[in-house]
Amino acid sequence: MRRNRLRELLNAGSPSLGTHFHSPWPSIVEMVGHSGQFDYVEYVAEYAPHDLHTMDNLGRAIDLFEHMSGMIKVEQGPSGWLANRAMGAGFQNLLFSAVRTVADAERCVRAIRADTPKGGGDHGVNMRRYVRFGMDAGTPEFVQALEDAVVAVMIEKRSAVENLEAILSVEGIDMVQFGPADYALSIGKPTQYHDPQVVEAEEHVIKTALRMGKHPRVEPAGPEGFERYLDMGVRHFCVGTDVTILTAWYRTLGAKMRGILAEA
Repeated sequence: MRRNRLRELLNAGSPSLGTHFHSPWPSIVEMVGHSGQFDYVEYVAEYAPHDLHTMDNLGRAIDLFEHMSGMIKVEQGPSGWLANRAMGAGFQNLLFSAVRTVADAERCVRAIRADTPKGGGDHGVNMRRYVRFGMDAGTPEFVQALEDAVVAVMIEKRSAVENLEAILSVEGIDMVQFGPADYALSIGKPTQYHDPQVVEAEEHVIKTALRMGKHPRVEPAGPEGFERYLDMGVRHFCVGTDVTILTAWYRTLGAKMRGILAEA
């Protein structure tokens, strides 16, 4: 079974840095890996088109880089099924969206952990690529790999913030991320990401996670957003998204070129 770089960093108390991508083109993963700057890549499957063949191919691209592991963000509806298939494809770490209750958090953990008396999960033996199509299936290494999978949850709904301590008390939750956009929407303030109530909720999530021994993760727009979070004790960040980078480039360069043409 493949080593899990993100789990190693969490266990060592070291910081981590990831980046997002939406494109199903595996070469995007290779570009990230060849940069040598990131500990993991997160496929934001909640927003991106994908199928099972895509997941396998992305898993193969991740496997090219020993220094890097993969994470996938799965949407709330079919999250258990998607998490199971994504792990089979080679994604070692899971980010679950829209967790609202303790029961939601418990389902996230069960989807990942082995179906053993100790693990208490739903993840059984299979013949997918992460176990070399059956060669490692059911082995102690297989069970340990499922135990090492990092389980991250989005705290992005009003009910989740209100039930935060109970949710973070669920054994097996490793990492927590606040979602300002969905939280603002859930309290009736859509797009008001910097509203004092939203900022206060984010700080509450971070401080509570640290107090309870969980790892808060933040997605700053860039390096200029790091200092505030570092001062709060955050050490895990995920920056940049391929579609956001391209959109900004098209707008900026397009506007400059249009300005030049208008004066020609």
